[in-house]
Amino acid sequence: MAELKEALLYEKIGGGKGGGKGGGRVQCRLCNHYCLIEDGSTGFCAVRLNEGGTLRSLSYGKSTGFAVDPIEKKPFYHFRPGSTALSFGTPGCNFRCLGCQNWDLSQLPRSSKEPKHVFDSVPTTLPKQVAELCLQHECDGIAYTYSEPTIFFEYARDCVTETKKIAKDKYHVFVSNGYFSPQMLEIVKKERMLDAIRIDLKFADDARYADYCGAKAGFKPIVENIKRVFESGIHCEVINLLVPGLNDDEDSIRKTVKLVAGISKDIPLHFLKFFPNYRKSDVGATADEALLSAREIALGKGMRFVYLGNTALPGAGDTVCPKCGSVVVRRSGFGLVENSLIVDEKRHTAKCPSCGEAIYGSW
Repeated sequence: MAELKEALLYEKIGGGKGGGKGGGRVQCRLCNHYCLIEDGSTGFCAVRLNEGGTLRSLSYGKSTGFAVDPIEKKPFYHFRPGSTALSFGTPGCNFRCLGCQNWDLSQLPRSSKEPKHVFDSVPTTLPKQVAELCLQHECDGIAYTYSEPTIFFEYARDCVTETKKIAKDKYHVFVSNGYFSPQMLEIVKKERMLDAIRIDLKFADDARYADYCGAKAGFKPIVENIKRVFESGIHCEVINLLVPGLNDDEDSIRKTVKLVAGISKDIPLHFLKFFPNYRKSDVGATADEALLSAREIALGKGMRFVYLGNTALPGAGDTVCPKCGSVVVRRSGFGLVENSLIVDEKRHTAKCPSCGEAIYGSW
């Protein structure tokens, strides 16, 4: 077996229970868990292994689920509408969401007492091969998704590098839970690694983040990261999955809207319908009334672009000019029906054809 890829963003602490060569604990600084990992153990994500005092990535190159998706499926509605992205992920996640729709992938490394061996059966696709697949399928970019891309950051970073060698015009986007560390985002910014990040703000409640996701630091690091991403110039969109009985009440929605609006009312905000899955299979799907109420609350608080996802409700995915009310982009499901925006292709900016209002996004 080839040597595992050394991880980025960790520090050797020493001490601890380790007895291997070099031994001792390390602290991972990739996400807001900031795991202290003993020699021979993995962190909370179960894909970063302390091997004799060196932190290594178990998931490097272990990709699965390759698909060509419309960018709207991620969902990104204000980023290159109508384009296609080569989508893939790797096993593992730094969350343990009770209703995860991709639990068979995200929780796979925790299914064994020996996470290292879980990856033996997962196909290896090297970064250069990922770049070549993007070109082969004539995709406009690559989406790092399905599981949390933070935990396969080294792999994603190398995929970006290899793609830029052969096709600089391809975009790269993360579909993320937003729990990444400021240190990780600094690398992204410094290297201009990503063009967009879609962040999932699940709750405006620390206890529910801890109970539902295993995120003990709560919602504040995620809100801070939304702010950092937006202010960095990297395109940002936010989703909020409405889970019945947890965050689909008006008070919870108002708190979530207030957090996003406090950063910018231009940020596209998507409210998604929940369907029973994994350890929340006993919870019903989100009522349409809750989705419609969420949209009204958000618009009432001044959010300029609000969408409803996983639903066939009329106009759920349409982009409406916040100034004159014209529908400037029409969508059906994940499909683009009509885009009437006036786009400056060099700057990737757009404006309403009816009144000239600037429409936030990277078009």
